[in-house]
Amino acid sequence: MPLSVGDKLGHYEVLSLLGKGGMGEVYRARDTKLKRDVALKVLPTTFIRDPERMARFQREAEVLASLDHPNIGHIHGIVDSADSPGLVLALIEGPTLADHIGAGPIPLDEAIAVAKQIVEALEYAHDRGVVHRDLKPANVKITPEGVVKVLDFGLAKVLEDEPPASSPANSPTLTIGHTHAGVILGTAAYMSPEQAVGRPVDRRSDIFSFGAVLYEMLTGASAFAGATTPDVLEAVVKDDPDWSKFPAGASGAMRQLLRRCLVKDRKQRLQAIGEARIVLSGPMDEAAATPRLRLGRLGWLATAVMTLVACGLAAFFASRPAPTILPAQFTVSAPAGMILDSPVTGQALSPDGRFLAFRAAQGEKRSLYLRPLNALDAQPLPGTDNANFPFWSPDSKSIGFFADGKLKRVEISGGTPVTLCESSEGTGAWNRNGVILIGAPGSSYRVPASGGEPVRLGNLAAAFPQFLPDGNHFLYLDRRETEIYVSSLDHAQDRVPVMKGGWKAVYTPPLGREPGRLLFMRDTTLMAQPFNAGKLQLEDEPMPVAESIGTRTNQRAAAFWASDAGLLMYSSANSTVDRSNLVWIHRSGTRLGDAGPEDDYSSLRLSPDGTRAAIGRRNRERLDDIWVFEFTRGTMSRLTFDPKRETWPVWSPDGRQIAFSANGSGTYQLYRKSADGSGNEEQLTQGSSNKELTDWSRDGRLLVYQEPDPKTGEDIWALPLEGNRKAIPIVQTPFNDGAGQLSPDGKWIAYHSNESGHFEIYMQTFPPSGGRWQISTGGGGSPRWRADGKEIFYLTEDRQKVMAVDIRASPGKVEAGVPHALFPASLSGPNILYPYDVTPDGQRFLIQEPLPQTGAGAATFTILMNWQAGLRKGN
Repeated sequence: MPLSVGDKLGHYEVLSLLGKGGMGEVYRARDTKLKRDVALKVLPTTFIRDPERMARFQREAEVLASLDHPNIGHIHGIVDSADSPGLVLALIEGPTLADHIGAGPIPLDEAIAVAKQIVEALEYAHDRGVVHRDLKPANVKITPEGVVKVLDFGLAKVLEDEPPASSPANSPTLTIGHTHAGVILGTAAYMSPEQAVGRPVDRRSDIFSFGAVLYEMLTGASAFAGATTPDVLEAVVKDDPDWSKFPAGASGAMRQLLRRCLVKDRKQRLQAIGEARIVLSGPMDEAAATPRLRLGRLGWLATAVMTLVACGLAAFFASRPAPTILPAQFTVSAPAGMILDSPVTGQALSPDGRFLAFRAAQGEKRSLYLRPLNALDAQPLPGTDNANFPFWSPDSKSIGFFADGKLKRVEISGGTPVTLCESSEGTGAWNRNGVILIGAPGSSYRVPASGGEPVRLGNLAAAFPQFLPDGNHFLYLDRRETEIYVSSLDHAQDRVPVMKGGWKAVYTPPLGREPGRLLFMRDTTLMAQPFNAGKLQLEDEPMPVAESIGTRTNQRAAAFWASDAGLLMYSSANSTVDRSNLVWIHRSGTRLGDAGPEDDYSSLRLSPDGTRAAIGRRNRERLDDIWVFEFTRGTMSRLTFDPKRETWPVWSPDGRQIAFSANGSGTYQLYRKSADGSGNEEQLTQGSSNKELTDWSRDGRLLVYQEPDPKTGEDIWALPLEGNRKAIPIVQTPFNDGAGQLSPDGKWIAYHSNESGHFEIYMQTFPPSGGRWQISTGGGGSPRWRADGKEIFYLTEDRQKVMAVDIRASPGKVEAGVPHALFPASLSGPNILYPYDVTPDGQRFLIQEPLPQTGAGAATFTILMNWQAGLRKGN
């Protein structure tokens, strides 16, 4: 953790901060025992938490401390502190080599003097089996006396957590994963090609880095440049330095030395740094290195032949393809004794590609875990019980999540989670301006990342939102329309359609030479297509990335995530649709038997006499049709046939008609049709807003539905079926009100609302006259009436129990009993408005009982690196 002036670690007193980076903070400190100033390098917090790595660090540091050479910055020892362990280093005064190069190219003789001392340090360490692994100008200091000190010798290895060399599939993780220790992001221009593609390193990797440093000393320019880290890595692997920048006065021997150091294939590279010492000890300027020779005819002939051979060899090697950064993949498992819980909705990659947050379960306990991708183990995040839908801050330092009816955030460095606001479970996004966007069922909000009162974004229903690079526009899925849109915080209602798609989509920004892309689902295949975030439009053609991606139908969720740093993660768990059984359950909880075949169902409704059910069934294209199931005969008859989505059915009081919502006109409108399937369906409403049907009055005169409004949220309306059919507002508040159900006598309406921050069941007079009563406690939704009006049933907010509450209603007065659980029932998700119904006598319940999904409980995630390189042309 950060230290302040005056803090003490053992007998070391902090004097000032010298610098900080991925490898930790470095402080100037006073050794109060030996009365000398030292440098304290305090290790990163994520490193400290890993006991296994700390033990290895102790062993490696002992080896490094044994290096005793005048050109190596010495390690005095280890700080013995539980909170801030680290290294005690010799304090080297003077500028770094990077500082010298910053003033321009270093004169040839000075550069040679510095290079010789670097070589001496490397040769000494290599002879003792120690490889620097992170040689760069910033790790070289030059004292006022001109003595070169190579710093941080071997610390790259100490701070790594590399897999065995026999694990080539995993070794590329070091390339990206090591950004936590500053090994990649700060060092890409000096690393060897084998490091860039994740292969094991040896002393020849240091030789390549030495060549890059020497080139930069002589030219003042990086040997391998690029606009971004991936560009630099690609240059390291594929490109040669710009030899035209090489100083004219340098000898051919110097050029040859550099070329041999910077060969891509390490088998052809200089094999020992001592050879560089020999070359640097000879003449290095052109005049001294080029004797005047008098060549006879045979001499000229020999020279010509050798020139032709050299040109031929050069052409041969130039024609050989440069090494390519290939895709690589590895898997991540749950901690020992645990399972990955909610593998489709409970995980997220950090934007910088360094961490994975995921939800794991052990028995009934579920919480978030943090896994650095360059470590073997994951650590629990305290205070994250029951967390779901985690999402990251743009700086990858914090995680937002939903739990217990609240939106919370937690710092990955430690500490107790902070509640930001009340919120039902949703999905979130966090922009660089400190704004969090909440996509909750039926509505969307914005809230400061520091916490505060959520502000509603009109009637936008933004599932799986993701901010685009400008921090204002965001991508999201409209679950009702199964379409991907882009909106903005400034003008949320001005949405731009991007594509039709039944699942979430993820934008990956441009990386190196790769364009920004949109990742989306086509059936169970993950696709990628170039997407211009400035023009908000797709370009070129989509290409397949991975097969058999897990999905969760009722939430339109798909099990893939991506980071800005170019990593892609997916799971095949829950890779089927959300199929369910229709079962009868007695109010006592006794299972009475199956009611119908298993299928992918949506909302259902029992007929008034209880002999039939109108139910939505989804086809392979994820579109719903209404079917009528007869229990006695066990037959299923299709009611609707149009190529659109029809759902939320209700019966007329006489059982002769079925009304429903359908989106054939672009928005969900109300329709009705004869229950026996004869005749055409009749469209009852029009408009630009979705209408979700919830009830039909017992006198047959009114339909009840919910409709979003930009100012008042989700509202409840009644549509008269006689006269001018002008809709009547029933419940209009600034909150989300829905699932309206009229009492059997038509004098009351029960509904759910999130006025309190949770969805609760309320009851008010019908028509509205001002009276209103809260019926549920502790959350509730989707109410139903018993036929005599003396009991209301509902689901708990997490849909894990069926509840009941006694009702005594008289004019202007409601007396509600204490809600009590009837039986546990894990019901279909929040986007199915009514996954249950109850017989008129309140004794039997028809339940959609979810079936176990293929892949549920899968033990691993797959992580792809350099996945763009593996794209192949799709159909």
